[in-house]
Amino acid sequence: MSEVRLNILDAGRAITGTVHGSEADFVLAALSAEPETIEELQDAMTRFSKPAGDRSPFALFYAGIDEEPWDAGIVFVDLAARVFAAESSYSLLMPQGEVQYHNGEELTEVWLPYLVPDDWLFLDSIEEFRNVADGRRAKRAAVQPLDARAVLYGRALTEFVAGECRAARDSAEGDPVSDIHARWLMTPRSDLRGLAPREVMLLKKEYIDRELQCREMQWTRLREPAPCLKKESHAYRFAGFGTHEIVTYYELVRYLIEDSWNQLNAKKDISTEDEISRLDQVKTDWLESPHPDYRDKTPGNIIEDERTRLPWVSFGEDAIIDEDCPLCRAMAEDPSPGFWHMDGCNMDDEFAFSFYLTREEWEEEKRHFEEMFAEFERKDVPKEESRPN
Repeated sequence: MSEVRLNILDAGRAITGTVHGSEADFVLAALSAEPETIEELQDAMTRFSKPAGDRSPFALFYAGIDEEPWDAGIVFVDLAARVFAAESSYSLLMPQGEVQYHNGEELTEVWLPYLVPDDWLFLDSIEEFRNVADGRRAKRAAVQPLDARAVLYGRALTEFVAGECRAARDSAEGDPVSDIHARWLMTPRSDLRGLAPREVMLLKKEYIDRELQCREMQWTRLREPAPCLKKESHAYRFAGFGTHEIVTYYELVRYLIEDSWNQLNAKKDISTEDEISRLDQVKTDWLESPHPDYRDKTPGNIIEDERTRLPWVSFGEDAIIDEDCPLCRAMAEDPSPGFWHMDGCNMDDEFAFSFYLTREEWEEEKRHFEEMFAEFERKDVPKEESRPN
């Protein structure tokens, strides 16, 4: 028993067909690319199963759904409701795992990792699927996706920076740069649906980071990158923020605030509107200029790669930091790809700039490190040698 009945639904249509159980595995793994339509799901499946010619994996499917199990069972994938339901004896379908890579001709011995976003509901009962799918569809349809980048990178940012820097100058504050930066990140905004910029950026950070780790493992095992998200896809247009973009965004905002603070102190007569226009150009130039800290990639490239789920890869000579380092030389000779990661080590050590969604989490982590440091200091102090009386 190796075939299953597969039903796939999106917001506009449904298709059904009978497929080998491994095809259902590929569909499951493809949910890691956050598809919203059947076409996007088909594109995402190429991460794990290379197409054989131009034929769609759903070429033999027909419109509608079929609730009659076939051979090894039945599977429902509702992209609009984000529900995956399976009654199958072929494989155990889980939100995290590995699938066998298909090279276009056959299943290989290479296993590729996947991770499905945690807003998907997994069920082992088709009856339960019937009971919950419609409600979840309606709930998701009632909330339009938020294009947060239009706010975070748009006029809202430069207007805030220019206004705050002018107010700080006029009130004869000291260096206000860090405080202005923190206010921008921490202030809830109506155009972000009541959320603060930092909250929006942290909502999917963990998932984006872990998904990129899966793609790094895939690149390492196949010696080639996974297909990237298409720019017209829902997952790209409304992408969550990973560590690379959050760190890059920190650097951008800090650069704009410092630049505006210096400009307004040097040119007292510049209008706020002129300063906003100037900052818009400064922002564009910074995002599009190669940066030595990014190994001469532009900040815009760093952000774009993460949005398309392309890891920041390095090969050979890129691994050499010290020409006299034997480890560096060995890494340079290894044909396997290496990967670069940002960690926010240069960001201010305050809650506003941390990767913690709540202040309680941040304070708990601070206490943990303080206790570790105190324990280290206690053990590191040499005991006083005993002296004879």
